[in-house]
Amino acid sequence: MKLACADFTFPLLPHDKSLDLIASLDLEGVDIGLFEKRSHLWPSKEFRDVSKNARALRRKLDDRGLACADIFLQCDPDFTPYASNHPDKARRRKAADWFRKAVEYACEAGSKHVTGLPGVEFSGEESTRDSFRRAAEELAWRVEEARSADITFSVEPHIGSIVPTPEKTLKLIEATPGLTLTLDYTHFTRVGMEDSRIEPLCAHAGHIHTRGARKGRLQAPLKENSIDYARVVQMLKKSGYAGWLGIEYVWMDWEHCNECDCVSETILFRDLLRKLTRR
Repeated sequence: MKLACADFTFPLLPHDKSLDLIASLDLEGVDIGLFEKRSHLWPSKEFRDVSKNARALRRKLDDRGLACADIFLQCDPDFTPYASNHPDKARRRKAADWFRKAVEYACEAGSKHVTGLPGVEFSGEESTRDSFRRAAEELAWRVEEARSADITFSVEPHIGSIVPTPEKTLKLIEATPGLTLTLDYTHFTRVGMEDSRIEPLCAHAGHIHTRGARKGRLQAPLKENSIDYARVVQMLKKSGYAGWLGIEYVWMDWEHCNECDCVSETILFRDLLRKLTRR
């Protein structure tokens, strides 16, 4: 398992400087955020010329000895307006178009992995069952679209999504053959879920996000972290996981995420994960 860092960990730096910093931290890869209006690289801009822009990114990574570990697509700062399972067909078409471009972008940038969001429940407009069914349908063709380009597609379960619990996440996996997870324990830890309840998801991981967290805090320093990452690594090894471990500290005025020293905590997690993966 190799270690990566998200480029969006350092939003106050220009993108080139962010990549310089990640390389200086002696990490092997970068998780690239294509987050509309809230990351260095916006899909609306990058997708104007997918091949040109993705190749430019690849050159920047190559120049720094970094690999593209993941392309993470989010179509809007709010995950509802362009959710993959939105009831509005026009919104689904835009989300689908950007997904296809994200797959092309990943290929050109040298990534073998694309992450998206699982969708949400539109309880005011339809039944939970219909929202879930449409999510599974929309994610199923994305799996095949990615697979045809030799890309693994994963979704990141999170609170507020169609899969706010590990149990519902497993149901979505069962309903969507080939779907994998960008697994981030912290979204479940924040609301007080125990590691043992989350760990069955390790068998379905296509990508991993790591950082400190505890009940009441989506992001916390390592010294306050309640997740047993030794156990997480053990479960990943048991399931045969050989992908990336992405260190995903973020700095933003949301969920107290601007209260951590992202540089120091990334270094601490780098050293911890190196130790755990070498056992």
